[in-house]
Amino acid sequence: MTIEVGQRLPTGKITECNEFDPENGCPTNPQAQDVTALTQGKKIVIFGVPGAYTPLCSAQHLPGYVEHAEQLQAKGADEIWCFAANDAFVMAAWGKDNNVAGKVRMMSDGSAEYTKALGLDRDLTAGGMGIRCFRFGMIVDDGIVTYLGVEGSGEFGVSKAETLLNEL
Repeated sequence: MTIEVGQRLPTGKITECNEFDPENGCPTNPQAQDVTALTQGKKIVIFGVPGAYTPLCSAQHLPGYVEHAEQLQAKGADEIWCFAANDAFVMAAWGKDNNVAGKVRMMSDGSAEYTKALGLDRDLTAGGMGIRCFRFGMIVDDGIVTYLGVEGSGEFGVSKAETLLNEL
């Protein structure tokens, strides 16, 4: 069952990696993060992508949030998260490549467990991608979903930065 507006986010952990090896630049030391603790007392804008380094995600989705980060924060977002069923190393490298530092937190759900708990999982195994999340945009206020826009295949509207900026 897909999470709905008015519901509390499920308990669970996601992973974040913010450290990089000074010699080779590779991400290191991923850390498990408790979603309930991270969202307590905060307004979080979360956008989910089917995959790091995929065309639409890399060309428009993530760059849109980086570009509009200050505006989103000015309208009340304490944090902005990019969420994907990719491993923490990939998410960290993708974030570094897109200059997200101080703007967007790159959150990993490598085994898609939290994605499944949200009911936002989709099976892309036939295309070689495994279980991923739908493209979505979400606003969470103190752990409660106040906005949720889930995209259909090939769609890009209800989850983009400009839409969530208008929803704040």
